[in-house]
Amino acid sequence: MNTSAPALVPASGWRLDADGTAHAALRCAGTRGGEAVVTALAKAPDVAGAARPAFTLHVSVVPYTTQG
Repeated sequence: MNTSAPALVPASGWRLDADGTAHAALRCAGTRGGEAVVTALAKAPDVAGAARPAFTLHVSVVPYTTQG
């Protein structure tokens, strides 16, 4: 997984379920807001070569207010 902003970090690693779906949790590392592009790479286990982007997620981070 690659991210364009240091504000997002994986809170947990990839979890692969029996049905082939994968899951990962992202957590905001700071209180800053911003935008990030997260790209997950994948390849079929029986195919040679480099992994290709499986999906790209565009994320907007909006911090919660601490007062008021």
